[in-house]
Amino acid sequence: MTSNEIKIYQGKDGRPMVLIAAGDFLFGPNREKVSLKAFAIDRYPVTNADYKKFIDASGQSAPPTWRRGKMPEGKVEHPVVQVTWSEANAYAEWAGKRLLTEQEWEKAARGTDGRLWPWGSTFNINKCNTSDSEIFDTTPVGKYSPEGDSPYGVADMAGNVEEWMGGKYSLVRMPMRGGNWLAAAQDAQTFSRRMYTPRKKNDFIGFRCAADDVPE
Repeated sequence: MTSNEIKIYQGKDGRPMVLIAAGDFLFGPNREKVSLKAFAIDRYPVTNADYKKFIDASGQSAPPTWRRGKMPEGKVEHPVVQVTWSEANAYAEWAGKRLLTEQEWEKAARGTDGRLWPWGSTFNINKCNTSDSEIFDTTPVGKYSPEGDSPYGVADMAGNVEEWMGGKYSLVRMPMRGGNWLAAAQDAQTFSRRMYTPRKKNDFIGFRCAADDVPE
C-alpha cells in the first residue's frame, strides 16, 4: 500500500479515522492467514484533549493524575492514560464507536506483509517511543509520523501507550496491544500482546477506537 491509497475520514467524534480495507493479512507470530471485513480505526490514540470533551459531556471522572479535573500541563495532545478498560469502553460508546479486536488492531499496525513493526521488519529507535528512546514518558500523538506510521497511515502503533482491546469482558484480564514508553522494542512488535487487570490504571495504558460504518 502506498501513501496515495491511505483513506482518512472524520469519525463521529471529529477525530481522524483510517479505513482498513477488507481482505487477508498475516496474524500473530506464526503469520497465520486471517480475513477481516472492512473497518475504520482512529489514526491516533485518544488524547487528553479528546478525553476532556468526553468528561465534560458525560460527567465521567477525570483520570487521577488530573489535578482538580485539569489535564496535565503541556500534555494536551499526549495520549490519555490512567483509564480502566471500562472507562475506555465508555468513551468509545459515547463517541459512537467501539474498542478494537486484536486482529483488527494487528492488521492496522502490520499491513498485509507480516512486518514486525509498523514501518518494517527492522527496529528503528527514531520511529517510536519505547524504553530504548530513554524518554520514559508519553509523547504527543503523531510525533513519529509519517516515518513511524503503519502501511495504512495509522500512527503510534509501536510504543507510547499500551492500548486496551475490546472483546468479551473478563474481570481477571483483558488484552492490550502496542507496547509502551516503558517497554522494550520486542514488546512493541506488531503481534506482541499483554494481558492486564481491566480495573487497574497505569501511566502507560491508553486506547483508541474503531468503527464499522465505514464510507464506500
